[in-house]
Amino acid sequence: MSLPRVPWSGQWQADADTLAGRVVLVTGAYGGLGAAVSRAAAAAGATVVISGRRRRALEQLYDAMIGEGLAEPVIHPLDLETATPRDYEALAEGLERDFGRLDGIVHAAASFAGLTPLAVHQPDAWLRTLHVNVSAPFALTQACLPLLGRADDSAVVVILDDPSLVNRAHWGAYGVAKAALERYVEILHQETERGPVRAHALLPPPMRTALRREAYFGENSARLPLPAVAAPAVVHLLAPAGAAARGALLDLRQSA
Repeated sequence: MSLPRVPWSGQWQADADTLAGRVVLVTGAYGGLGAAVSRAAAAAGATVVISGRRRRALEQLYDAMIGEGLAEPVIHPLDLETATPRDYEALAEGLERDFGRLDGIVHAAASFAGLTPLAVHQPDAWLRTLHVNVSAPFALTQACLPLLGRADDSAVVVILDDPSLVNRAHWGAYGVAKAALERYVEILHQETERGPVRAHALLPPPMRTALRREAYFGENSARLPLPAVAAPAVVHLLAPAGAAARGALLDLRQSA
């Protein structure tokens, strides 16, 4: 990785008003990390727009958050595999109409088709993985940049994966996509570093997620922490305090 690394001490804690008045969009919101981030951002005072492909899963997350006493999230179904540029524009227009602002995007959605040698990697699966993991975050962020740019301070947070693992054989399109996302963060940072939009990359520790279970089927994932362990760091990046990690990789595997 070429992004500068910033270690995470784990000592920072969000208050109930850390993200007060802010609107945050989370993709892949009903996944392990996406759901944890949605809860943590709501607990920190943000209005959270939860997005994903399956409406029923979004409704279940909505009900769970309401049941936990969190601020009411906003459901916006969006299938990153089939969405068109007009769909992304419509989402941005809806955010402007309903809230008049957008202060953060967390790209938590991920597509992983399993470990596959390149010689037998299905081209359609390759293209789908690259599209969902790279092209869709680009298109969504681009559509939302005018709104993000009107905020006094805003953040785009991209989730990466351990390069010492995904750069190896059989990681296929997913490994290529995560490398491309790092380049994307670096370029976005260089193009926005003089304005209010901050670009961030986050590298979580090994966590108990469905993707992890599929990739490491011989591992006892019950020993790993739940995705909630990474959520405070994402809230940190969304908050003004995250400015210190602008254009960098916040590495949750390292301690300060």
